[in-house]
Amino acid sequence: MKNILTDWLTTLKQTPKTLIITYIIIYFIWGFGMNVFGAEVEIAKFTYWWQVITCYILYMVPISIILKKYHFFDQYAYGLVAMGILEFLGYWLKTSYAYPNNILDQLFNPQNFSLGMALFFALYFPAGNWLVGKVHTLLFPRKN
Repeated sequence: MKNILTDWLTTLKQTPKTLIITYIIIYFIWGFGMNVFGAEVEIAKFTYWWQVITCYILYMVPISIILKKYHFFDQYAYGLVAMGILEFLGYWLKTSYAYPNNILDQLFNPQNFSLGMALFFALYFPAGNWLVGKVHTLLFPRKN
């Protein structure tokens, strides 16, 4: 376990600052947009707007950076564990709010809501890594 944590910290420390900033900007916009969308269509929302920072930037950005070296399916699988924990804690601690009888409840039933959210949001890790990689390459091309 100590080796795993050491490897993760090394990966985070070796990540270029420009890449970290790109992650932060993209994930903040993405998270804020998803929170607004979830509230507007009355699916789910954070209890407080600043949870976009704690969830998307402080939680998801480091995990994304750690997972970026893996293939799509591995990123998704590890991301599913990370999002399962986040979704479970969010609804248990009431820091996330699911609108009663929302469209996902109607489609899948309320007992599957958190599972559906975790399955969906786990895609953020491979999708986010791809998007951040493309944007970072456009903004900061490698010098030969």
